[in-house]
Amino acid sequence: MPSHLSADRPAAQPPGGGSVDALISQTRRLKGDVDAVRRDAQDDGSDPQGRWQRALYDLALHQLNDLDEHLAQLREGPPAPAAIEPAPATPTAPTAPRRDSLLSRVGSAEWNLLTDEASWSGELYQILGRDQAAPPLTLDELPSLVLDDDRPKLTSMVTDCLVDAKPIDGEFRILRPDGAVRTVHMMGEPVLDADGSTASMWAVLRDVSELRRSQRVVSETRDSLQHHQHRAQTEHRLAVELQEAVLPPWRGSLRLPQRSPETLDLAAHYLPSSTSALIGGDWYDALELADGDMLLSVGDLTGHGVAVASGMATLLGAVRGMAMAGTQPGQLLSWLNQLLDATVQPALGSAICCRYRPETRTLAWAQAGHPAPLLFRDGTGRRLSAPDGVLLGATSGASYEQAEEPLEAGDLILLYTDGLVPGHDSMAAVNLLLDLAPRFDEARTAQDCARMVVEEFGETEREDDACVLIAKVTG
Repeated sequence: MPSHLSADRPAAQPPGGGSVDALISQTRRLKGDVDAVRRDAQDDGSDPQGRWQRALYDLALHQLNDLDEHLAQLREGPPAPAAIEPAPATPTAPTAPRRDSLLSRVGSAEWNLLTDEASWSGELYQILGRDQAAPPLTLDELPSLVLDDDRPKLTSMVTDCLVDAKPIDGEFRILRPDGAVRTVHMMGEPVLDADGSTASMWAVLRDVSELRRSQRVVSETRDSLQHHQHRAQTEHRLAVELQEAVLPPWRGSLRLPQRSPETLDLAAHYLPSSTSALIGGDWYDALELADGDMLLSVGDLTGHGVAVASGMATLLGAVRGMAMAGTQPGQLLSWLNQLLDATVQPALGSAICCRYRPETRTLAWAQAGHPAPLLFRDGTGRRLSAPDGVLLGATSGASYEQAEEPLEAGDLILLYTDGLVPGHDSMAAVNLLLDLAPRFDEARTAQDCARMVVEEFGETEREDDACVLIAKVTG
């Protein structure tokens, strides 16, 4: 038996013990720091990014625990083989509780090939779940503890060590008598006699079950995160394509075919959220109707993602269809509320629907919990008085009042969704927009005015999507 595993060798402080103590202290301080960060990173289990970070913290703690264990074993010396004693026939006085540390997860063994004797440390008995009163297993008996799938691996490692004097470094799974499956990491070397033949083999066996479990969790959560990111990218692409398919161009004039001198010069702009990669449910629309009137609408369906973009497209399609059929704004919003109330996934939304009559320069409009239009005339601006109307989807059978506003040549109507002016409440946002009145008065086109709005508020970081639609009365 090699002297470094001799049962009668007393544990001694190795040279440099003070340095080892210092390393142990540093390791334990680092463990405390990592554990504090881990506790601060608690998550509810629904977010893949949070689960991945938590698993990495757990893995880091396991590895620091392992380092602490190895440093402690270096300081204390190798564990002695267990003494084989018969079980006491009568109860004995209670002994001091055994220190429960990760040292119990590292054991040692030696197999003498000349005498066919084996020697195990007490920790190895614990790892393998064996009764310490039982004799240690020989190399031929050891595979009986190993799962069928892993036996060839163990046999190959032992054979290579005994025949070719190769070091052992590998893992296998064992089935303990209590039914628990554990993963064991085995490192060993052959011990050669004077003529170079293998006389014995010694090994250190380590229970790495928890470490491997943590690594599996890291791998699984990384895969889950990658799947989540791929799905999010796909959903974002679909939402963008759906939005682009149903909304007029985000930039550029929305000028409609002129059927009379009294028409509207139109421009619109969509401002995406700067804090979310998901597309929201904001929309704007301008449509020339069969009777020569013009439909103007803006709205916002709560939420983000493909489902919300799809819901927005459904509502916008309904608005266009009902407006083309001659439905007035108040009745249109009432029916739109019924449509939203009847959907499988309930949602809330706000909207403004306007119908402009070029012959009389009259704007008929209704709103559903939405900011009222702003009217700019001769260098000043004001907010129109809003008729009654609750949020879409808030209550069944809601009715929506309708108002009319006479317009003049040169007037400018601004429709927008919440979030256009980030960081301000609704009244402050209105006042900031009304402050643009002198600049609007100097602008020649609706597109110039839309550009001013974007320059003023478009670069500000916003938590939600927003859009603006500007209509300038010409003729």
